Parts: sequence; C-alpha cells; structure tokens
Amino acid sequence: MTLACGIDFGTSNSAVGTVTGGQGRLLPLQNGSTSVPTALFFSFETESRSHGREAMRRYLTQEPGRLMRSIKSLLGTALWNETTQVKYTHYAFADIVADFLRFLRTSAAVELGGEPTRVVMGRPVYFVDDDAEADRAAQSQLEAAARMAGFKDIEFQLEPIAAALHYEAGVKAEEIALVADIGGGTSDFSIVRVSPKRAAKADRRDDILACSGVHIGGTDFDRLLSMATLMPFLGLRSKLKREGMDAPSWYFADLATWHRVNFLYDSKVIDEVKTVRRDSAEPMKIERLLRVLEERLGHAMLGRIEDAKIAIGEETMAPLSLAGVARGLALRVERKKFEAAISESLDKIEGSVAETLRLAGLKPDDVNTVFLTGGSCGVPAVREAIARGAPAAKTVSGDAFGSVATGLAIDAQRRFGGK
Repeated sequence: MTLACGIDFGTSNSAVGTVTGGQGRLLPLQNGSTSVPTALFFSFETESRSHGREAMRRYLTQEPGRLMRSIKSLLGTALWNETTQVKYTHYAFADIVADFLRFLRTSAAVELGGEPTRVVMGRPVYFVDDDAEADRAAQSQLEAAARMAGFKDIEFQLEPIAAALHYEAGVKAEEIALVADIGGGTSDFSIVRVSPKRAAKADRRDDILACSGVHIGGTDFDRLLSMATLMPFLGLRSKLKREGMDAPSWYFADLATWHRVNFLYDSKVIDEVKTVRRDSAEPMKIERLLRVLEERLGHAMLGRIEDAKIAIGEETMAPLSLAGVARGLALRVERKKFEAAISESLDKIEGSVAETLRLAGLKPDDVNTVFLTGGSCGVPAVREAIARGAPAAKTVSGDAFGSVATGLAIDAQRRFGGK
C-alpha cells in the first residue's frame, strides 16, 4: 500500500500528519516530539548536518558551524536561485529545503513503517504578497524540493483550509467558521462551512467561502521586538562623530531577521563594523554589536527575543538576557512596548480578516466560530485583533503547531487513500 502523509513545512516549525483508523494524528519526528524547528545545522568540526531540535541544540551549545532557520522565507525570492557558502562548500537553497523535507520524510518512516511517497503539502494563501508570478514560482520551487526529497505524488492545500478540516472533525452541527492560521511567516484566513455531514464530502470547493492572507507572522514579530528593544542597545540609531550621521541601520535589520543573520558573520562585514566603532560617538554600543558578530550570537539573541515574546503572552514584562554581550545586564521587555512595535502588523491582520469577510459576502455577526491555530496565535494582541473581526463568534484554540499538519493528513487520505 502506498504511504501518504500531510506536511506542514513552516517558517518556524514543521510537522507531519497521517490518518490511522480514520483519525488524523501527528507523527513523532524527533525524540517523541511531533513539532520540530525548521532548522538545519552544518557542523564545521565533523562536516555533518543536523535538523530540527538537534540542529538548535548543537548551535546553542556553541559548536562551530552554521545554523539556517526560516528557510521557507526564501521561496519566491531572488535568493532562491543563489547559493550560500558553508565553510568551503557552496549549497543551493533548493538543496537545503529538499534536505530538510527529506529529514521529515525519513523521520515519518519510522512510525509509518516505510517512507511516504505521496504528500499533501501545506501552503499559505500567499507565499509572496501582491506578486502572483512570484507566488506561483514559490509553489513550484517547493514542489521541486519535495520531489528531490523523494516524494512522487505531490498536492497542495491552503494551510487555513487544512486547519478547518482538523477543526471540523470535532463539530456537532453546521457552522460558519473563520479559521485563522498565524504562523511564523504568514497570517492566513479562510471562511468555511463545516459540519459532520459536509466532512464526508470528497469535494469541498463549495464549502470554502473565501480565503485571504498577509505576509506577516511570528518571525516579523521577533524582528520588530528586536528592533524596538535589543538593537538600540547594540547601536541602532547611535550617533557617529560626524554630525547628522548614524550607524548604518542595515546591520541591525539583518541581525533581527532569522534568515539574514549569517550574512553578517562575513569577515568583510566585521571589518566594516570595526570601522564604524572607530568613528562612533557611542563606541560601547558598537562594541556590543561587534561581540555578537564575532561570537556568532545572532541566532541565540533572536532565540531569547522569541522566548521573551512568548513570556509576555502570559506576563506584562519579561527579562531579556544579555549573557555573552554585556556581563551582568538584562533588558526589560514590556508587553505594551511590544504591542506598540507590532501595531502596524496588527492593523494589517485585522484588515485581512475584514477582507476575508468581504470576499465571502458575510457580515461579522454571520461567523459562528473563530478557530485559531499557529504559534503566533499565542500573542494576546493578535488574538484580540482577529476577534474584533467577528465579535459575536466563539473562539476555539486548536493545536498551535499541529492543526494544519493533521488537516493536511485528512486531505491526503481523501486524495490518495493509503495508510
């Protein structure tokens, strides 16, 4: 029997689902974990590579090497056709994405009893905003990478539709559901008619009332929080000795962006920063930036920003450790400051909800349920922005990192049959 699965290849985290006994479920991929960071680590010492949680562990223990995260963000961009150097070897980004998908496939095989060859891949409503050609290219690139990873039959489903399929498995009566999937790279919305009876239909096109989305997600929140709190401490907007001049801002923008961090470790960039330190009116701040680059602490600092973002989902303030950068110091990350930093993004998310309702021809009060999934739905301000779009609806929280993969598995079972 041909094995089939659903893969949620996320910007920040990835998961694989299958259907057993008519029920969708997530597969353990690494030490029992059903969700793993979308990350690869290339070791300079052993010339080996690791994936997921093991990749993050090796990087955070400061083993010499190269970490790659947010590789999904490369789809549909000019970087896709370029290569990146890891020590003495150049790798095409297509090969890197294929390598991670191959890891997911072989990890799934342990539980399935064989490597799956048929897959439904999740995709955002828009890989690239306002560029239909780049969006089509992104899906084609992901399909090619999946084929390189060993999949033979490859289909795609919108991630918010997959989440709707997962939610539908538990409903008792017909509803109109607004599904919000707020992931690492995109915020996607769909409005779907769901019911036990409709769940049995093979063709659900008539039940999908509208889809919309915007290219905003958790990694954007990390970047904005970093720019508002950490980067000024490292020299953002610091003055140079020449009147009217600030330190170049692009260092900080790249340092706050997961998939751009590695470019700053180039020796030429570090030499430039040393020149900026010499010309700075606030050299201590640039010295901190230099320490981050020379010690390759960029991803570790973004990891601390991410932890602080999660913490202020429960508290109004969280500390941000500066270990390795400034001894004995920590920054305070306040929820109010974070919400101010992401206010423009929240407006776009709220606008996307309104656009989805408009496309569906519905009023806000027509929605029965708001179903939330994706890691960034844990941000209170994000939940509130979505809820304002359908104030009369009940709110249901799904598996933040598993609803999409489970729904994709249900879709794969309908399309392919199989195990």
